[in-house]
Amino acid sequence: MRIGIDVGGTFTDIVLIDDASGEIHYTKVLTTHGDLAKGVIGGIDKILGMVDNSFDQVDYVVHGTTIGTNALIERKGARTGLLTTEGMRDILEIGRIERPAAGLYDIFVDTPLPLVPRHLRLDVTERVGVDGEVVVPLDEKSAREAAQSLKDQAVESIAICFLFGFRNPAHEERVRDICREMLPEAAVSISSEIAPEFREFERTSTTVINAYLAPVVERYLDNLEGQLLARYGDVDLRIMQASGGCMTTEMAKYRAVNIVNSGPAGGALAAAYVGRLTGDEQLISVDMGGTSFDVGVIDHGEPRVAPESQFEGFPVKIPILDVKAIGAGGGSLARIDQGGALNVGPESAGSRPGPACYGLGGERPTVTDANLVLGRLNPDYFLGGEMRLYPELAEKAIMKHVAEPLGVSLEEGASGIIRVVNANMERAISVNSTEKGFDVREFALLPFGGAGPLHAVELAQDLDMKKVVVPPYAGTLSAVGLLVANTRYDYSATVAKSEDQLTPEELLSAFKELEARGRAQLRSQRVPEEQTDVLWWADLRYEGQSYEISTPVGRKEVFTRADIEEMVSRFHDLHYRTYAYGSVDEKVEFINLRVAAIGKVPEVSLAHTGAEDGDAEVARKGTRPVHFPTEGFIDAAVYDRDLLRPGHTVTGPALIEEVASTTVITPGLKGTVDEYGDIVIPLS
Repeated sequence: MRIGIDVGGTFTDIVLIDDASGEIHYTKVLTTHGDLAKGVIGGIDKILGMVDNSFDQVDYVVHGTTIGTNALIERKGARTGLLTTEGMRDILEIGRIERPAAGLYDIFVDTPLPLVPRHLRLDVTERVGVDGEVVVPLDEKSAREAAQSLKDQAVESIAICFLFGFRNPAHEERVRDICREMLPEAAVSISSEIAPEFREFERTSTTVINAYLAPVVERYLDNLEGQLLARYGDVDLRIMQASGGCMTTEMAKYRAVNIVNSGPAGGALAAAYVGRLTGDEQLISVDMGGTSFDVGVIDHGEPRVAPESQFEGFPVKIPILDVKAIGAGGGSLARIDQGGALNVGPESAGSRPGPACYGLGGERPTVTDANLVLGRLNPDYFLGGEMRLYPELAEKAIMKHVAEPLGVSLEEGASGIIRVVNANMERAISVNSTEKGFDVREFALLPFGGAGPLHAVELAQDLDMKKVVVPPYAGTLSAVGLLVANTRYDYSATVAKSEDQLTPEELLSAFKELEARGRAQLRSQRVPEEQTDVLWWADLRYEGQSYEISTPVGRKEVFTRADIEEMVSRFHDLHYRTYAYGSVDEKVEFINLRVAAIGKVPEVSLAHTGAEDGDAEVARKGTRPVHFPTEGFIDAAVYDRDLLRPGHTVTGPALIEEVASTTVITPGLKGTVDEYGDIVIPLS
């Protein structure tokens, strides 16, 4: 057996896969914010009790955590120092002299303050040139003085980023050794290991984020491993990365930046997996939990991977699944702003006190309260009946904070909350699809998370999408995605040469060197050769361009000039597809090379059965009044998803309830269960 654990802002999702029987079991527990490990342990105990088995049968555990993300959002990382080449201490503030995209026309907007204040940013006398030659030898006296200053100021972590350290890491490595000697209690991150690529600002930012988070992640994982050891003995614990692969806890402690946004990555992987089963290669995945709404794009069957991105306004140069998040979840709070307009999110009620209807002390209305008032949630079947909801508390909160201030009825206030949060989510989908050149009308929408299927059909209708596919285990699909994820390690190197300057032998040698490092890492984890895969990419651009396109490279034992020409041709095609133009007569530059070393895990099996006789009436639980925007309250049939079988069709208006989620089918539409247990709802 193997277990996937996804810790969210409101709930912790746990999924157990029994590889012997092919069965999948899942559950949810409230996230324990005081000590996240307690919620993880409680969830494991709960799911093992459900299958009446012991932890001895568990092969490994994959964990997606928000610990790094939260530390960045709340600015609760370690006290960090930065050592740079002399004269470069202000690189974090100078940046690229760009205004934040979200506030392009806001004269008051500013870039986020650096994670390292200026008095903790010190320079060291040394200089490496563009070709890796030593221009100014390292002055160890200046390095020791800087390290002593950081020690005197009680830093917990140190980032080291020298000019062209990716070309020649010797100075960074020597200063790292000095820092470890003088500050043995501090974590040390060097750019030549964390982000060995050109672009000084982005490389420094990535190294600083890693240093800022490393002590936080290490404390959390040490605590979790300690509690797991005390409870179950030795545990093979693997940590999800933003790239969509897993790594060991030891690697995660050192490369903390790689696990930021790891939860959304699991959801995108699971969506791609479901799409491959159903034949839907063009998907928009949306994960709506208690706190956030995450949007991913599955293009030609694969989630999009970006070689760099931003975390909380700070650039990072690591491979990351292209998933964008906004503050829109079941726990998102509704409020009337100073201008008298209704707003929903990004602030969330979290798990404590949670929505008003939880009865845990929350008094402000949330999206969950609105769905309950509108009849879309069953107060007696939330989390399969484990947790009772209180409609009267939801009604009181909406009346006091929304309906009465706006002078509308309870139903209008609740419906307004849903319309506003839906509009926010539609904009988020457009930002991550339409604004990147995709036509959403060619895509299916795949919703998951506890609240995703509640809103999916209305979202897809408003965006004129093809259909909605609600997967099995929708409420905990991100945790399923953790178990789909392979072990993965990414390596990169900068070459920065034009196509006619780069020789086939030089290109092959660079790829092989990166591959050797990846294979060695997998061998150290005892990954068999037959379960190992290696992928190559090259970042290419037209000469004079500022940014590159990551272009797949076919792995070979020998490269020729024709192979380089083929890579360039592939780049031209990608550039045209991305930007609707290309320039085949212009010279192309090879900037970075990338290698992913992948250790494959056993496939996850979803039920695959033929259509059954009979109709969906066997799963019908009854009817109840449900509010829809154009119809008001009308009777909707309610179905038990566990009793629906392939071939069954449900006609809207209808609700399909399961333990961790509810699917809303609007009037006039039909949902059919396919052979894998997905509910497929065509919209045209």
